[in-house]
Parts: sequence; C-alpha cells; structure tokens
Amino acid sequence: MSARVNYGVIGCGMMGHEHLRNIALLDNAHVSAIFEPDPGMAAQAQAIAPAAQLASSLDDLLDVPDLDCLLIASPNHCHVAQMEAIRAKRPLPLMVEKPLYILAEEEHRLSGFAAAYPAPVWVAMEYRYMPPIAALIAQCEEVTGGVAMLTIREHRFPFLDKVGAWNRFNRTSGGTFVEKCCHFFDLMRLILKSEPVRVMASGGQATNHKNEIYDGEVPDIMDHGYVLVDFESGARAMLELCMFAEGSRYQEEVSAVGPKGKIEALVPGPGRFWPRDLGEPPVPQVIVSPRHPKGPKQIAVPVDPHLLDAGDHNGSTFYQHQRFLELVRGARTRPEVSLEDGRRAVAMGLAAQTSMQTGQAVALNPLTLSSVA
Repeated sequence: MSARVNYGVIGCGMMGHEHLRNIALLDNAHVSAIFEPDPGMAAQAQAIAPAAQLASSLDDLLDVPDLDCLLIASPNHCHVAQMEAIRAKRPLPLMVEKPLYILAEEEHRLSGFAAAYPAPVWVAMEYRYMPPIAALIAQCEEVTGGVAMLTIREHRFPFLDKVGAWNRFNRTSGGTFVEKCCHFFDLMRLILKSEPVRVMASGGQATNHKNEIYDGEVPDIMDHGYVLVDFESGARAMLELCMFAEGSRYQEEVSAVGPKGKIEALVPGPGRFWPRDLGEPPVPQVIVSPRHPKGPKQIAVPVDPHLLDAGDHNGSTFYQHQRFLELVRGARTRPEVSLEDGRRAVAMGLAAQTSMQTGQAVALNPLTLSSVA
C-alpha cells in the first residue's frame, strides 16, 4: 500500500468540497486539517471529512504537525497572499486552484514566490484530466497530422452562488476570461505545443446577474464572449463561451483539425443539473473524422459513476489528485501543470480582458507572454 498522505486544505467552499470528496476516494489519502472562515461552508466540509481538524486561520493550519501537502481552494483574490504566507512558514508540496493570480501587478510577486519556494507546486487545471479531453490530447497529433485549428466551445450555466459573491465581480475574480477561461487557454498551449503571439476578444454581460445587488453594487462579470488566438507556430485557436446555455446537451466541445483529419471531444455538464425526466445524462464522446478514407468514428468515453458523483468536472479532479499524489510520494519528479503553465494561462486571460475592453488586438511576446506595445 502507498504511504499515507495528509492534506491541509485552505479554503473549502464549493470547489473545496469537491476536492474533499475526491481525496476520500484516493488510495491512503487523508484530509488532516481545513481552514475555511465561513461557518456554513466549514460545517459542510466537516461533514464530508469528519476526521479533519478545523483550523481558525491559515497560520493555525500550518501549525498542524502531520501535514504532507497543502491545497489552496480559496477565492481567486486570496491565492497569491496565501502562497506567500505558506512560503514564509511551511513550504510543503502545494496544489493551487486556478487562476494562479488575477491582477497583472501580482505577476512580480508570483515570480518572487517561484524563485524562493523549495517544494513542488501544481496548478489545478482540471479540464486537462476530463477523460474525453484527455483522450483527444493523446490522439490529436496522430489523427490531425499536426493541429492547425483548435476550437473550444463552452455553453454552460451561469456562475453559481459563492460566499461573499466574489465570483460576481472582476476585482475579486479577475474577470471571466481569467476566472473561467484560463482552463481553456491552458488547453490551447498544451494541445498546440506553441505560445500565443496575438489575442483578440469580444464579450459582454448580456443576461446573467444584472438584477442582483451586493452591498449596493451590481455585478460586472461578463457572461459571454469570443476569443481568437494566433500562435507562434502558425496555428489558430478560438474560444466561444456562453454562460446562459445550460439547456445544451454537451457543455464543452473541443475540436482539433489538421491536414489528416479532425478529432472532437464532447463533454456533458454536471449530472446533478441534468433533468431526470430526460433519462440518463449524456455520455462523453470522442469523434475521430479522417479525411481519407472518410468515415467518422464515434467513441463513447464513460466515466466511473462514483467519480461523477464526487464533483462537477467529469471525474477530472480525482485523476488530477492521483498524479499530484505521485509527486508528493516521490514517484513523479515535477508537476504536470507548473507555476509557469498557470502564469501563462492567466496572462492569456488578462490579454483577452484587455482586448475586450479596448476593442484592440493584444500582441504578446511568446517568450514571456508580456504585452508588446
């Protein structure tokens, strides 16, 4: 049996609860301590992980003696400061939920953190590990002969209710292209094996949250948009996001096309949102469509029902933690999703936010992903 790994979890709202449920399914993994300042969320976390100690602060959590690794699943605007506090007191192997940071001015702090942190850091990019998307990634070079065009479409439900409504405002979420879409920018870089050189975006707030008020403020978070990205290799990618399309059969659709053919991944949304009167939720699919000979092949990619019940991300949170535990236990030498991967995904999101606000394309230096004047 693998050595037991004890987690400390920082921030345990809705996504933190998903992490707790998936850690419970892993071989010899245990949540030892949780810091969650909201009493209601803390009580729910304690119900999922009853053996975990509830800490009153991040500092108190870092004093728990038997921790082997840490997970940050707090609101976006808390990540950088919490990472710095961990570095200063107890730099254990760390998984940080996306987005790694939300403001351009935080990037220099992230660089300082990366230079001084002595343990591995894994950025939680769950979409890489959704089984149909993982299957597309594994096969896309062979099927396409080299991806020239990549399209990612997410048609989904609005942002869910979070503690303090932090996900309703750009200043605490980073904006939708950062908060939600850094997943997709990470997939673009991973699939295309290249860096972006230009980002063009358009979007806005058409429907969602416009009648909500929090402390006298109306949410300013956008709910739809398009992003076009040109890559150094000559490949092109497009993102289409709509957050008032929860009636869709599939939530994510990824299409990669090259000179030999096309491969697609179709991912349903959370099963808990599927109307029961329509029967069982859709099964994830991969579709392979060669040019010669023609003949699309549709392949079902079913996911273990226990994993589907444990969260809203098509089983990916479990598979992500499996790999992270290999890193913690020494069976893996580096994280699959590095700090640099997390930084670059956010840089693309910030460029998209800027392009949307200014109406201008944003040129990027592919070496640094800094904006080119």
